Amino acid sequence: MALMITDDCINCDVCEPECPNGAIFLGPLIYQIDPDKCTECVVHFNEPQCQQVCPVACIPLDPARVETREQLQARYERLQAEAAPSHSLSPAAPS
Repeated sequence: MALMITDDCINCDVCEPECPNGAIFLGPLIYQIDPDKCTECVVHFNEPQCQQVCPVACIPLDPARVETREQLQARYERLQAEAAPSHSLSPAAPS
């Protein structure tokens, strides 16, 4: 499952820098998690880091995004591939 941030969020700013995938961002009222980037810290850590640092425990699993560890691993791999610099194999254009 991806994680979600509930309305109990106090905008304390501690979760955002902990996310290795950049999935956490400040929404209109509270922080939010992009479920397409959240991997629950699979590969990076044993437990979601945002949950570990949240002082009000407002980051539960998102019941609308039931996912296996394998699906989270695949998302991590896709995010890494997208972040990798692309190298063109075409020859450079003449100057």
